[in-house]
Amino acid sequence: MSVRRLILIPLLFQIATAAAAATGWTVDRLMHTLAQNAGGTVHFTERKYLAILDTPVESTGTLVYRRPDHLERHALTPRPESMVLDGNALTLTRPSGSLHMDLRDYPDAAALIESIRSTLAGDRAALERNYLLTLSGSQHAWTLDLSPSDTRIAALVVRIRIEGHGGQIDTVSVLQADGDRSEMRITPIPAAGS
Repeated sequence: MSVRRLILIPLLFQIATAAAAATGWTVDRLMHTLAQNAGGTVHFTERKYLAILDTPVESTGTLVYRRPDHLERHALTPRPESMVLDGNALTLTRPSGSLHMDLRDYPDAAALIESIRSTLAGDRAALERNYLLTLSGSQHAWTLDLSPSDTRIAALVVRIRIEGHGGQIDTVSVLQADGDRSEMRITPIPAAGS
């Protein structure tokens, strides 16, 4: 991490936090609002922009979250695959087979996954173990930037940006240290009959 970046990140953090606080919308209020969400199932569309490819790779499917620590990602396209995280037990399933892992054995991967799960749970303390939090916007349209505070995570990810409104997450964008990036758009599944 460059010296310039080390200076700029805390400065931007202070400016954005002060601006959000001026509107009354604080990290604590966002976390409290997110913590009220019982969970459920949503659609996702994810685009990955990789340096080695000319066009983004798009995948679609569903996400399932159940409080406090159960998260599932089921991709339907371009090929079926799933990830089920229950506590620290992670299971990846592809047509070729399944892989079971304990996240405690992979702390870097755990920190990345925890950024999403802890945001969904409104768990500020868990997020701040590995990230500096910067909130901007208002309750009606907010942006939460997670900047790694751990050098091991910073070697993998520059920033995770989560945007939403109220207790709803709309997008999750990840900028990797190697320049690759991804953007996941999340949309509610319409209730039956609507």
